[in-house]
Amino acid sequence: MGVLVQKYGGSSVADVEKIGKVADRVVAAKQAGSDVVVVVSAMGKTTDELLALAKRVGQDPPRRELDMLVSTGERVTMALLSIALHARGCDAISFTGSQSGIITNDRHFDARILEVRPHRIEDELARGKVVIVAGYQGMSYRREITTLGRGGSDTTAVALAAALGAAHCEIYSDVDGVYSADPRVVPDAQHLPEIDLASLQEMAEAGAKVLNAQAVEWARRANIVIHARRTSDPVGGGRETAALETPQPRHVRAVVGLDRVVHARLPASKLSVFAEAAGEHEVPLMDVASSGEVATCAIPLANVPDWGHCRARIEERVAGLQLEPDRAVVSVVGDGLTTGARALPRFLAVLAECSVAPRAVHAGPLRIAATLDSASLAAVQRALHAAFVAR
Repeated sequence: MGVLVQKYGGSSVADVEKIGKVADRVVAAKQAGSDVVVVVSAMGKTTDELLALAKRVGQDPPRRELDMLVSTGERVTMALLSIALHARGCDAISFTGSQSGIITNDRHFDARILEVRPHRIEDELARGKVVIVAGYQGMSYRREITTLGRGGSDTTAVALAAALGAAHCEIYSDVDGVYSADPRVVPDAQHLPEIDLASLQEMAEAGAKVLNAQAVEWARRANIVIHARRTSDPVGGGRETAALETPQPRHVRAVVGLDRVVHARLPASKLSVFAEAAGEHEVPLMDVASSGEVATCAIPLANVPDWGHCRARIEERVAGLQLEPDRAVVSVVGDGLTTGARALPRFLAVLAECSVAPRAVHAGPLRIAATLDSASLAAVQRALHAAFVAR
């Protein structure tokens, strides 16, 4: 049946009992005839707990040392799952990201995978073993331990699927696939049995937490089908979302909210200096725009653990820079959003009905977005979902 790559998120391996249930799933996949590679996240909230521990020691810890610290979480899970498989009579071996041949660039805390050299994995699969891989981590070309940013275990799994020639990759979590909005925020969010990878990548870039954007990028590049499933559903049962390259009809697919954002406003003449300073401190920028004498952008903070330090250094470089905390970005994601005359006016009308004056608005064929106060995010998500998806 070829190689099967499965990924299990933190909620799926949160305790010993859940690790045992994952082991049962893996044994079933192995007995069905597949060569099985399993990518695991850290148990439960381990990564958050390790980051909190680091903050207690130093307010802005160096990113290299954070990578050394948080990468230990996945190593605990991989070893425990391998032990659980051995207890079930299934031969298994665990590898770290570096042992698996995952080579990244030289960034810390949000590295990108450059290539995968899965020779050790292939050798162990040929011996009939299940291979357990620590997700979220790799090794830079300078032989430094790196991590891949929030949701990076998804990227590990899809990149390994591509390197091993797998046709599809199974992503397991506590939700049964992709929804048209976050069900915790929008109660009438709709389950999407199928979605095209272009829309899914746009959703991930905009802040959707179901799948990592870099993982979807790998899937598009290697033409891999992603199956997003719920771990607690029975084997072969339950709902799923299949993400594939097939284009979908032109309409809005989802509403996405991204919190923990800083809105930047600066003189347009300083945009080049600002972008250079942000790059030097590995601070990501999104929705950059410049018009007349003013430039704006959003700064997502999910992968910027040392924002206090970075902010001070950037402000030293850029005269006239204004940074507004407690902002958020809300987006509608679909296809052909700017080819007609309806989507953008409706989007703006919904913001007005919610009494929201956006800091910035961006519109493109796959996404329309607005930067707004974070306190308004949930209400605006619900209103946009009602206007665009639930009609």
